[in-house]
Amino acid sequence: MAAVATLLCGSAVAGQQRFRRRAAPSFNASGAHVSYAAHLVRRGQLRPALFPAPSFGDLSLPAPTSGRLLRTPASASSSDSAGQANPDGFLQRNPALVTGFFFFMWYFLNVIFNILNKKIFDYFPYPYFVSVTHLSVGVLYCLISWSTGLLKRAPINSTILKLLLPVAVCHAIGHVTSTVSFAAVSVSFAHTIKALEPFFNAAASQFILGQQVPFTLWLSLAPVVIGVSIASLTELSFNWTGFINAMISNISFTYRSIYSKKAMTDMDSTNLYAYISIIALIVCIPPAIIIEGPQLVQHGFKDAIAKVGLTKLVSNIFLAGLFYHLYNQVATNTLQRVAPLTHAVGNVLKRVFVIGFSIIVFGNRITTQTGIGTCIAISGVALYSVIKAKIEEEKKRTTERLALVSL
Repeated sequence: MAAVATLLCGSAVAGQQRFRRRAAPSFNASGAHVSYAAHLVRRGQLRPALFPAPSFGDLSLPAPTSGRLLRTPASASSSDSAGQANPDGFLQRNPALVTGFFFFMWYFLNVIFNILNKKIFDYFPYPYFVSVTHLSVGVLYCLISWSTGLLKRAPINSTILKLLLPVAVCHAIGHVTSTVSFAAVSVSFAHTIKALEPFFNAAASQFILGQQVPFTLWLSLAPVVIGVSIASLTELSFNWTGFINAMISNISFTYRSIYSKKAMTDMDSTNLYAYISIIALIVCIPPAIIIEGPQLVQHGFKDAIAKVGLTKLVSNIFLAGLFYHLYNQVATNTLQRVAPLTHAVGNVLKRVFVIGFSIIVFGNRITTQTGIGTCIAISGVALYSVIKAKIEEEKKRTTERLALVSL
């Protein structure tokens, strides 16, 4: 675990050194925060970079001249020697292995978090308090990283704080309601409901932000709505508490995405998520005390300790919080290494892995109709993700071409 933390924070620090300017992150359905396109400044030019390329080092990009690159023999030989030099270190020579490792850790941490988190509710059914512990462990992780120098803390002022406040509030509401949903229904059904988040994102873009959503995207969302409806009708673990909280979570994360787009800042994504977690923790503590505090004091802790013991209770809650924070951070680092389309497909496959492993581990009985509905919904999400990623990539290519023409 220490090696994972070192690799993650090292990637974040390297990212700060490579990028001169970075936009604020958006977020995905599982709570993972997603960075917008960063930019590299080279020789006075502003060039978009979809993901960092550690194997290239500090590469200077010359300005285009008459459709081809012109260079003197001296500069050619020096640049050739630099470009042909083999990067030092095994990881630098094998970037595909590093990317594969990040995908593996993203899936592994997410699956372990969902399974461990669900098992905690068997003997400690207090989702509001558990939500607070998730954020508390993440905040502790960030504070330790800052204090030890593993991660350089970015300064924050009142202006940035005002921008991050609505993002953090939506993050807090979305996380708490997600946890309540996971406590009330099966993990597989909760993730099936949360597959509706792209529908809410599209609706918010169309009717709140006034951004025209292509008709093809709306068509791709039809299987998602139909699939969730079919799965809900025959889900054995269905109850309104789980369903309503999952829907509130979808809406909250949609608004979080909207506010994050408005909260543009030069702060790197790792520090940004740390500050958002701190604010979200402050927001989550009062309702947890009000709603579950008296029960916890009277019998909640005593009952859980009597069932599994103090050591297992504390260690499982701590590990769930650690896995929650790490999988969100890994999701961001993974996006920085791959194209948006690859990340979108990977996110869909991650949900399939979580649903599949949860059914195996917990032995959840599902009806044929629920299984068919879940497959339809996940297929719709996959189709939506692919179409949207291709549209975004085309927009970025168009913006890049226009920027080059204007130079």
